[in-house]
Amino acid sequence: MQRRNLLKLGLGATIVLAAAGGGLALLRPGVVDGRLTPAGKTVFHAVARAVLDGSLPTEAAAREAAVVAHLKRLDDAVAAFPEATRRELSQLLALLASPPGRLGLAGLRSDWPDASIAELQQSLEGMRTSALPMRQQIYHALRDLTNAAFYVDPQAWALMGYPGPRTV
Repeated sequence: MQRRNLLKLGLGATIVLAAAGGGLALLRPGVVDGRLTPAGKTVFHAVARAVLDGSLPTEAAAREAAVVAHLKRLDDAVAAFPEATRRELSQLLALLASPPGRLGLAGLRSDWPDASIAELQQSLEGMRTSALPMRQQIYHALRDLTNAAFYVDPQAWALMGYPGPRTV
């Protein structure tokens, strides 16, 4: 393929993805009224399983309870974001929750809840090492939000060896 045709194809795909993403964000936003929607929670639930693997309890019910508590902290954090940040996050989550966005941006073939931890980690690693800065930014946003919401909980501090703040 000639370079010119490749550039045209890339530009066309970008325009289609942007138009589709804008439409998806209006139809199925990831954040509504400052709170994560079910679609947004589905994406972050899967990301938490992958990013926090090894830090979550091993027993299934306890692990699920830890992820649910994590999503509550994340939801509270999102509610405190400025409106412009919530709008951008909503658009990103709407794209990632859609099959074309999940495949195109995350490189994940399975639906978020159906993907194994290994598939999710491979998807995140693909975004982290991507040649496209946009995919790298998505990775960092998902990972940083997940880690911040998890490790703000004093119960998670022991996992890092942090004894907590000293009394003054």
